[in-house]
Amino acid sequence: METTNRSDGSLITWRDNDASSQNEALAAYAQQGDGGGHIHQSRADRAFIGVTPTNSVRSSFNRSDYNGYRPSESVPTRHRDALRMCMDAYEKVGIIRNVIDLMGDFGSQGISIVHEDKSVEKFYKAWFKKVGGKERSERFLNTLYKTGSVIVYRSTARITPAVKKYVRALGSDIKVEKPRFDKSVVPWRYNFMNPLTIEVRDGVMSMFAGKRSHNLNVSRFVDKMNKAEIPQEYSESLPPEVKKAIQDGGRVVPLDPEKMRIFHYKKDDWSQWAKPMVYAILDDIIMLEKMRLADCSALDGAISNVRLWTVGSFEHRVLPTKAGINRVRDSLAHIATGGSMEMVWGPELTYTESNSQVYKFLGSEKYSSVLNSIYAGLGVPPTLTGMAGTSGGFTNNFISLKTLVERLQYGRALLQSFWEEEIETVRRAMGFRKSAQITFDQMSLADDASEKNLLLQLADRDIISNETVLERFKEIPGIEKIRLKRERELREDGKASDKAGPFHNPQTEHELEKIALQAGKIKPADVGLESTVPDNLQLPPDPNPPIPPVAGGKPGTKPTTPKKGENSGRPKQSTDTKKRKKRVDTPRSKPGVADTILWVQDTFDEIASIVNAAYLGSKTKSTLRQLTKAEIAELEEVKVDVLCACPLMQKMDTDFVMSVLTSNKTYSTAFKEELDAMGVDVREMSIDTYKKRLVGCYIEFIFTSDD
Repeated sequence: METTNRSDGSLITWRDNDASSQNEALAAYAQQGDGGGHIHQSRADRAFIGVTPTNSVRSSFNRSDYNGYRPSESVPTRHRDALRMCMDAYEKVGIIRNVIDLMGDFGSQGISIVHEDKSVEKFYKAWFKKVGGKERSERFLNTLYKTGSVIVYRSTARITPAVKKYVRALGSDIKVEKPRFDKSVVPWRYNFMNPLTIEVRDGVMSMFAGKRSHNLNVSRFVDKMNKAEIPQEYSESLPPEVKKAIQDGGRVVPLDPEKMRIFHYKKDDWSQWAKPMVYAILDDIIMLEKMRLADCSALDGAISNVRLWTVGSFEHRVLPTKAGINRVRDSLAHIATGGSMEMVWGPELTYTESNSQVYKFLGSEKYSSVLNSIYAGLGVPPTLTGMAGTSGGFTNNFISLKTLVERLQYGRALLQSFWEEEIETVRRAMGFRKSAQITFDQMSLADDASEKNLLLQLADRDIISNETVLERFKEIPGIEKIRLKRERELREDGKASDKAGPFHNPQTEHELEKIALQAGKIKPADVGLESTVPDNLQLPPDPNPPIPPVAGGKPGTKPTTPKKGENSGRPKQSTDTKKRKKRVDTPRSKPGVADTILWVQDTFDEIASIVNAAYLGSKTKSTLRQLTKAEIAELEEVKVDVLCACPLMQKMDTDFVMSVLTSNKTYSTAFKEELDAMGVDVREMSIDTYKKRLVGCYIEFIFTSDD
């Protein structure tokens, strides 16, 4: 070995054709390094070496082995962990969030409440608006598709007359001050609870008992309250049962089963909770995230190329020492980043830069299969995602589209069952006779114009009923029947214009006048038209002229000749020989039933107009709606007294009413006993029904008392 040719001893060389010199140089070079490290490689624990004396089996590496070495990339098996991962996927993965939000918006689109009675429908709509029905419906479906289970906790309020007036005013321009509520009767607010905070009490045993009870885990809330991180006013506003449980040191609060309802998305009977819809595609979501990480690593490599500086050369029999390597390293470290570099060195230093081709890895092609798997798992066909070029044809698209529609229909069915029970609760609390109905916009992802046209043609041929057509159009037949009757009454009263179209002719009178003019039955002047044609030429001669009247007979009667042997009666054109007796009018002693009915109805209306104005003035009220039930009953009793005091067929006026009211006499004792026996009470029926029953009972009372 020769000495280095540098004064700093940075290089080592050796002589040609001298093996001992070369060995000494390599040994000296080996002593310059710090030694290399070991490379550890993971392998499976299972080994099948020497199964037979001459054969071995290669060790398997399945999904469980992969998950064992990478637990963060495995799909959880515990329900709570799986639910948390699904909720995280909704928050972080844009595809999942967009599809679930779209399904929630599409499924709750056009939700509304209808009722046969217009005033009751107005109340239901105002209540639905107050509880945020549309927004709560969207949150219901969103939670159902996201977590697989919807836990609804209901808060209620009492509907007093003031509250009823307030709720009715929500649908109009009248502004009413919102009253305060004390007791719970009618649903007033709905809260959707996080399934991660709900625990099933008694576990599996509650499934066999058929009655499940649930607890709310408030551990985090208690910890924050103990650390004084929650304001005092929030702690004071908690429900009494929650405050008591926290004060007792409990971490769980039992929930009232009467106020809580749980809905599941296609849950198995042996499972406590339903699997989220996203659970089936968690593997694909993990693969998508892994591909994105790979792209991030590739981008980092694209901007940090490797530059290789080689010190020494075997060809020139030159090897660097540790001092020589440090000298090159220090020179590179003192060069400013991003600027050009100029170095002067000997032949023992060479430079090589890596040639990166990362652009071949960065691309969208590798995502296609994963994205298709995610969309297919969510039930979204490729035709709706813009990836139809990689789809499996029309059949696969149709099945995916059908899957999406059925999922939306399933969610709507659960949502409808939820609202129907809440509407029934409102109906019982308010005393309505019939319940309201829930309606949605028709949900269709295809052009259904041909299907609707076919339904209309089948109805025209009486192959299917009109009720079936309305049901296919997602309308309620009973509600539509009431609405058609209401519109028909408005047209008959002249408050709405007549229908015009191929099936309705609004100009019937004009058509009849046209036919009469064409047939020559009337003149133009009869229909308000001026004509220059003479009158004698406007109508053609009548082929059957009228018969001239006979003397002493009616026009158009033919003269008759008496038969032989019969008395022909009084001779024609003869005069009276004796003075006729004068007719004496003998009026009936008692009016007939028809006259009595009309008189009672008109008289009672006149009494009502006089007494109502006086009674409202005494009570300082402006309308009858402001009166209480007791005041209404007192007012009707006054009307009955005046009616019973009035003689039959007498005209009613204000003076007579004042004389009856100032006499302080009771005229209707017997008739009131008759009303009580017949069950006629204004407190138990509507005012219109009460009036009809009262008039009928009074007429019957008049005729039976006279007998």
